[in-house]
Amino acid sequence: MALHPVLAQLLMPERRAVIFALKGVISMALALFVSMYLQLDRPYWALVSAVFLQIRPESGLVIEKAICQIVGSAVGGGVGILILAFLSAYPVLALGCLTLWIGLNSAAASMVHSTNYIYAFAMAGMTAGLVVILVMANASAADSQAVFSIAQARISEITVGAICAMLVSQLLWPVKVKDSLRAQARSAINGTLEYITVELDPESSHEERHQHADQILETLVAVNDDSSAVAYEGPEGPGRGRAASLLCNRILSLVAVTQIIGRFRRNHADLVSPAFAELLALMRERLKQIADTDSYEEGYRLAQQLRRQLKQLRDQQEGEEAIVSRLSQTSLEMVGDLVVVLRAYNALENRDQTLLNAPRLKTHRDPLVGAVNGFRTAAVFLIGAVVWVQTASQAAIMLMIMPVVFSVMFSRFSLVALSFILQRVLIGAMVAIPVALLFGLGLLSRSSGDFEILVLVLAGPYFVGLLVLANRPTLPYGLGFCIPFTIITQPSNNMTFHADTAVSTALGLFVGISVLYWVFKLISPPDSQLLQRRLIHATARDLLDIDQHDHPENWFNGRMGERLLRIANFDQGTGTSDRYMTDLGFTGLNLGHVSIRLRRLIQSHRSASVDLRLREWQKALSTAYLKSSKGLLYPEFRDASASLLHAVEEAGEPNQQTAIIEGMFERLALTFERTARTVAQATGKPLPGASARKPQTA
Repeated sequence: MALHPVLAQLLMPERRAVIFALKGVISMALALFVSMYLQLDRPYWALVSAVFLQIRPESGLVIEKAICQIVGSAVGGGVGILILAFLSAYPVLALGCLTLWIGLNSAAASMVHSTNYIYAFAMAGMTAGLVVILVMANASAADSQAVFSIAQARISEITVGAICAMLVSQLLWPVKVKDSLRAQARSAINGTLEYITVELDPESSHEERHQHADQILETLVAVNDDSSAVAYEGPEGPGRGRAASLLCNRILSLVAVTQIIGRFRRNHADLVSPAFAELLALMRERLKQIADTDSYEEGYRLAQQLRRQLKQLRDQQEGEEAIVSRLSQTSLEMVGDLVVVLRAYNALENRDQTLLNAPRLKTHRDPLVGAVNGFRTAAVFLIGAVVWVQTASQAAIMLMIMPVVFSVMFSRFSLVALSFILQRVLIGAMVAIPVALLFGLGLLSRSSGDFEILVLVLAGPYFVGLLVLANRPTLPYGLGFCIPFTIITQPSNNMTFHADTAVSTALGLFVGISVLYWVFKLISPPDSQLLQRRLIHATARDLLDIDQHDHPENWFNGRMGERLLRIANFDQGTGTSDRYMTDLGFTGLNLGHVSIRLRRLIQSHRSASVDLRLREWQKALSTAYLKSSKGLLYPEFRDASASLLHAVEEAGEPNQQTAIIEGMFERLALTFERTARTVAQATGKPLPGASARKPQTA
């Protein structure tokens, strides 16, 4: 009989998960001891802070998350003080400003991808809410000193929990981000090499190519997220972060140029000469050898050897089509990017000062998504606020606070993922309620109240909850268990054991999480097709701006990384098999790289006329991309290409470079025509007519 996945994780935990759970219990015990020793008002908030730091408990990530929590709490406490300073006499206005602040934090959290930065916004919203609500709950005793004391207490409690978790992470069985970063980088490189061999295989399927590309994008985004945290792991950390960014950047370049070659071979097999076919076969063979080796030195040697062999084959080519000459040069550039990728991987372990810096992948910021998420979180808070105002119940405070924290934390997830996550959080909370009431408070009410007994009673449930939290598939269960368990038991110096208060708090948490679930279901994000179109339009705008940057390839790769992952995720959610929107995203990446390489090719032929025609060509490129994404042809692109080519030939003697440029323009025109037909067929539109022009030769 097969075990449920959650039970299987509990009964057969990995050694790593056991260590993380044990460290989590120790850090929470230390946070509780310090906060009780300092006579803080609500020590259980220190435990809540420590619980959040057990998600991805590698030392560098814990340090970064602790800093984010402390900074977010300080900012939130300051905002809470400001709201009360000006609006304490107007409680409705105070709650309105607090709602606006919480909505802004949720919207801002949607604009970042790193989970640690999202915690800063969650803490800023939660701390401001606690300060304002706790003061308003006891308005008769509210004065400037009380406001400051409450804000100081909340910030102190969050800070104590964060610092204790950070110390335990550093001192006891430390696990470094660099280890997981290196493993992820290795996975990304192997996945890229496998993808290249599949892309260059004319017999490969569309689905197979997309599976490899999706996996590469997910791994690259994970590497990019961890690259900021590795900077906190000693003096070598910043160098490793730069190497990880360079690796992500160059892998995107590899994917872009590989797709150029792969699409050409599949769609224009009649133009593939025997010499070019030999070049591609050599690439596939050597790349498989590089993927199979376990040694960096051997892989680097094979890559350099392949580079020399490709250069030799390219130099031996005679009488080839212009487009084939260009793609032979592209193959050589691709292997050059692979060499840089391997060096960047080696730099994750060994310092390499000769590597150039590259920017990290940028988070795609869509104001529409931010506005929807901000409104949704504000609605969750308002529902709790209305209940609190009408009932004046202390339990309603938890209905306002914790659902808001979860709403901000989960703001960047898709609706499908949110439904899955929130269901598991709710199940975890349902388990936590009876355990806290019957086991936790039941035993503690009969104890002597000593700290040792308190820790002994709480350690068991926390260990199990953290064990579940340490595994990614079961993480929402652990989060849903640990946070409600802490808030219901509320361990402190002077614990009270009122059953009605505990039950009321438990019901408030359960109702709050349920309200959060249904608000997320009712206020859904914009349609995925609309968001995909916005991503395509953002790519077209970047194509127009690509000449405004000193290092356009790094800038464009950084902009496209997460954007491609979002397009792919939306496409996967629709369940369609053609994945034409993902193809459009990769086409945009390819166009950016072609545009950058064009500028290198015409560098020796620049003139005022060439610069003018180049700007016109860039606009035509962006427009043709948008038109093809709607299933429409844009014949003016060929005219703009011909005008630019004529200007280049007038600026200098035609040579091999101009022949390559001609081939590049022809390939782009064929790409737009093919893309328009693919989109038209996928969307049921009339197919555009065939082009009357035939491919040109050099």
